Parts: sequence; C-alpha cells; structure tokens
Amino acid sequence: MSQQTESDLITELTTAITRAQKVVVFTGAGLSTESGIPDFRGPNGIWKSQTPIDFSDFVASEDWRRESWRRRFSGSDRFGTAEPNLGHAAIAHWVLTGKITRIITQNVDGLHQKSGVPDHQIIELHGNAQYATCLSCGDRYELEAIKAIFLPLETVPDCRQCGGIIKTATISFGQAMPETEMQAAHDASTDCDLFIAIGSSLTVYPAAGFPVLAKQQGADLIIINHQATDLDPIADLVIPHSIGSVLSQAASLDQANH
Repeated sequence: MSQQTESDLITELTTAITRAQKVVVFTGAGLSTESGIPDFRGPNGIWKSQTPIDFSDFVASEDWRRESWRRRFSGSDRFGTAEPNLGHAAIAHWVLTGKITRIITQNVDGLHQKSGVPDHQIIELHGNAQYATCLSCGDRYELEAIKAIFLPLETVPDCRQCGGIIKTATISFGQAMPETEMQAAHDASTDCDLFIAIGSSLTVYPAAGFPVLAKQQGADLIIINHQATDLDPIADLVIPHSIGSVLSQAASLDQANH
C-alpha cells in the first residue's frame, strides 16, 4: 500500500472533524514550540540544563522559593512574549465554530486563551504560568506585581491576605494533579466521538491515559506529532508533520467546504 502524502492526511483529518459531533483536543509542548517556547522533556528541553524544583522543597525552603523566582525572572520572558501560532489559530477556529467542545492541555503558556478560546473550554492539567496564587487561600497575583517585590533584592513574596506561600499557578514536580481539572478531562474524554492528540509525547501519566480512555469509549483517535508515540498503534490516523502547517491547512480546507 502506498504511503499517504501530507495532503492526503490533511484531507482525512478535515473529513474526520467535519463528520464528528464532539471533538476534544489534547495539546502538549509540541504545539507551542512553534511559538518559540521550549519544551521540557525533549532533546534540547529545559530540564536537560536545569533540574526542576520539587514541590516539597519549594514549600519547605525559602532558599528554593527564591531560586524558583530567580529562574522565573531571569533572562527573557518567553512565556509572556510568546504569541499563538497557526496551530493555535486553527484550534480556535474549530472551537468558535462549535466543533471542538473542550481543549485538554498540558501546556502552561496561556496561548489557547490568547488565541481567542474562552477559559471555560480549556482544561489546564498542569496549571498556568501566566500568574501566581497563594497556596493557602488561593488569592491570585499578577507576575508583574511579584516581580516588583522580588527585584532587585530577591525578596521572596508572601501572600498579603494570609501570609501564605505564593507560587506560579503551575503544577510542579511532586505536587498533586488538580482534582477538578482531572475530573473534567476524564468527563470530556468519555463524551466525545473524536479525540485529537497534538504535540504530545503521550508518555506522561495520568494525562496520557485520556486518549486511551476516549478510544476505549468508542471515539476515533488522531495523533499529530513530529515524533512517533507509544499510542500510534491504536490511533485511527497518525500525522507526523509540522503541527502548525497541518492544522492551518485543515482549517482552511474546512472553511472552503462551508
């Protein structure tokens, strides 16, 4: 059997989305690398040169909290300056036309929101790096306010409401996954007829279990990723090409057909 061309795969992707009633998209770091945000686990990932700070260390030690904020505010702010790419725009198109019902994301960059997707349709499994919260009372802090406190003397911020520990609103190593978001992702995965995994290595559990769950419940599974994944054998369609280009072309084809 001849290998399908990229054009064939894009046509098949567009057809699958058109036929589906409820599409759930699951996004990983590979979607955002095209916006200039480095991944964490890849060959050139952040964790190759910088050991992640464990949640228990962050909570127990002011020195580790200081190091965490030092990392956040040193160098260029890739998260703050990044813009949505063609892939984000295409996903937003399908959300706004009612095809995609939920986005489950492992990303913490807020680019889905920046592309125009409403907050309530995004399930952030690993939190959001665009703001901070108090671990005790949940009070929200904007990063510019934290930066003003931290610089220039590296003063570790405390919550103005309760004196608790302030941390970026992300899920760190050793920190429990958020129950509400995990339940929402479970519900979305069992209530769709098409599940599209985009830019994820699908190796980090329990998050990587959602595509399997959707497939077990009868949904079709499409994987779009540069590298092969462990779940490729159970997928109905695998597209190993540039994510932004593939999604953008599929969205354009969808618009042309309507």
